[in-house]
Order: sequence, then C-alpha cells, then structure tokens
Amino acid sequence: MTKVAVLDDWQGVARGSADWSALEKRASVTFFARAFDSEDHAASALADFDIVLSMRERTPFPATLLARLPKLRLLGTTSGRTATVDLPACTAHGIVACHTGSGPGTAATAEMALGLLIAAMRFIPAGDAAIRAGRFQDGVPEGRVLRGKTLGLLGLGRIGSMMAGYGRALGMAVLAWSQNLTPEKAEAEGAAYTAKDELLARSDAVSLHLVLSDRTRGILGAGEIARMKPGAVLVNTSRGPLVDEKAMLAALHEGRIVAGLDVFDREPLPPDHPLRTAPNTVLTPHLGYGVREVWAQFYPESVENALAFLDGKPIRVMNPEVLKKA
Repeated sequence: MTKVAVLDDWQGVARGSADWSALEKRASVTFFARAFDSEDHAASALADFDIVLSMRERTPFPATLLARLPKLRLLGTTSGRTATVDLPACTAHGIVACHTGSGPGTAATAEMALGLLIAAMRFIPAGDAAIRAGRFQDGVPEGRVLRGKTLGLLGLGRIGSMMAGYGRALGMAVLAWSQNLTPEKAEAEGAAYTAKDELLARSDAVSLHLVLSDRTRGILGAGEIARMKPGAVLVNTSRGPLVDEKAMLAALHEGRIVAGLDVFDREPLPPDHPLRTAPNTVLTPHLGYGVREVWAQFYPESVENALAFLDGKPIRVMNPEVLKKA
C-alpha cells in the first residue's frame, strides 16, 4: 500500500484542516508532529514513504537527503516558493515536486509583525505576566506610543507594503530600504526611500521584510545594530539568519534595543537557547503565516496533489521536466 507522510505538523492542525478520507482509502497516512533532529533522523524516518507532504521551509530537502529516500516519488510542499527543496535533485531522482497556493499568508505575516511591534513597544507580555503572578503594574516597564514615531522597513515587498500601511494608519513616519528599492516604488507605497544606515539611525522601530539569500544573510550585523536608536524595537517575521544573532543578544542584554521575534536561526528553537532567557524580548514560535485560513488552503490542496499523483495526473508541479523524464 502507498505510504504518505505528512510532516511538520507542529501545532497538530493538519488532520482537522482537511478531509483526508479519500486519500486514506488509497494510502496509509502518517502525521509527524515533531521536527527531525538531523538529516540522518529524517532519512531513517522517511525511508519507506512514497509520498511526503511537507510544510514550506520547515524540514529541508537537500540533494543529500533526497538521495537517501529511494521510495519517494512525490514531494509536496506548501506555497509556491521554497528555498529548502532542491528541485534539480528531485528531477534527477525522478521525484515529482508540487506545491499549494499560499492563502492569506502575506496578510497573516504582516499582522504578526504589527502585533509584535505593539507588544514590544507596550510590554504587553510583561503586563500579562504581572497579572498572572498576582501583581499589577509594579515591575512592568513603561511603554511608548507609536503615533509620531518613525517606522523603518527593510524590504518593501508585499508584506513590507502592508506594514507600511499599518504604520501610516498609526500616525508613524515610514522609511524604507532594500537593495532593489527605488524612491519611486517607496513613494508609491507611502514610504520615504532612505539609505540603510540613515534608516537605522532615525527609526524608533525597524521591521524586517526581506527574502533570505546570500545577499541578505546577516544584513543586520553588529555594526548595523549599533547604529539603531537606543531603545529601538527590532521586529523580525522574515527569517532568523537576516540578523547576526550573537550581536542581537549582546544588544538585548545591554538594554540597547528591544526585539519582537517570530523567526530564529534554528527552528524549532532549542530548549536551552539563550534567546529564551534574553531580556527585552517578545518571542513567538514562527506563527507568522500559520493561521486557520492558510491551513484551510495548504492541507486540502496537499490532499488534492497526492490524489492527482496517484491518478497519474499530477497537478501544481514545480519541476514539470520530471514528467517528460518519466
């Protein structure tokens, strides 16, 4: 019988987000709620599966892992873009790779960035903790109003543009920079194009909305963090490696910045990671795109992809050349 693995179900929402009955009539379906510890762990756990349905950018599928999965014939991922699946290697091994739509993931992530910004500026988690500990306002740092402050955006794509709109709605001045941004594009989105160093120096809050690549990895290093205003809030809902983690931790412990983080260098965040005990932080477990409305597209379309493949008519294929090879 065909064996299907559903990976990366960290919140336990996969089964309730789609009707799996048609697929379960034709295949044995196993749900994996925990991340694999290593590539060796993933290779061992998935060795007997014909179909793997994964979540975008959680379990990576480099060429080295794909070569260790001899039974794999369909690798499904969610959304249309993923940097963690080696598509040429899939093709070389005769593995069909398919995707789903992205749902309202852009809006969900932008709203998460806004939530982290407000929570960090007003110390909302500290207030919640005080109430639960039997205290009231004592021990809760004083917050700051956003109106009249400056929001700096590194990246002004779909999510960054939404964040620009939120900033304007809150009465903030909005600055923006990226390597490909033009003054005209920034103005069209209601932001002022500003050189990166100037943006960091002027902004009361800096929110990251860049795609992780060789050009952007570590784009906020020790020097850039040092240029930020004292007490500025750093929001990251994009990718952890955009920021030099060691330099950020030093700035947090020194009280130079506050951070609202939804993404980390390693996910899930290890239990003993120093960020878990770092001061001046609001931390969430990569909830950005993870909302009910997104799951309602990801999982039903993942089921559709698997059924179409079993019918010999694969859909939403990312490497169509593999079909000619077959």
